[in-house]
Amino acid sequence: MKHTYIITGMTCNNCKASVEKYLSKIDHVSEVSVNLEKGEAEVKMDKHISTEILQKALPEKYTLSEKEEKNVFRSSSMAAMPMEEEKSKLQQLKPLLLIIFYIASASILLHYKNWSWNAFMLDFMGLFYIVFSFFKMLDLKGFPESFSMYDPLAKRLPIYGKIYPFIETVLGIMFLMRFEITIALIVTLLVLGITTIGVTKTLLDKKAIRCACLGTALKLPMTEATFIENAIMIVMASLMLIF
Repeated sequence: MKHTYIITGMTCNNCKASVEKYLSKIDHVSEVSVNLEKGEAEVKMDKHISTEILQKALPEKYTLSEKEEKNVFRSSSMAAMPMEEEKSKLQQLKPLLLIIFYIASASILLHYKNWSWNAFMLDFMGLFYIVFSFFKMLDLKGFPESFSMYDPLAKRLPIYGKIYPFIETVLGIMFLMRFEITIALIVTLLVLGITTIGVTKTLLDKKAIRCACLGTALKLPMTEATFIENAIMIVMASLMLIF
């Protein structure tokens, strides 16, 4: 079942992320999508949840009221749903895939005349961190809330979510300048390893939440692509430490 609710009290992306976070924690809620402009929240649930329970899960500054209700499990469209869902997911992931493509292309072009796998991987990781941290910097207030929805350390230490974009910036500079590479690789394994644990748990729980890899500027779903994105960096860092 999918229900649409009116949410008052939201003023920024930080509020949006907060509402999604608290509603997603409720039992039997499988997906929460908030539209800040419309002041609405779509909540998917596998059993009916009263408006009172939803309201109690939110901080006092937000007021929730039901707008409409509709059943998304329509037998007449069940056959078409997988294809439509896959297409929608690919469309939403297009910015992420394009950014990774351009980062990889730039890293290859920098070394195509005098090819070196080590140099390619260092520049790929450096550009990866710089570009991804840039998008996080666009909304430093809203990013920590979105990040804490799936990163285990950010959930327990809110300050970690606040400084994470700066950690990525520093790591990017270290890789591009070839400064203390070993330390940068170890930190990469730690921070991305922690995030990957959270991403894996989210995917296994089948929770549909926003990925904060590109901050809150772009609306990206948490999918297997997010796991693969982190895995690529972890594999690169591991290989460089070993060899």
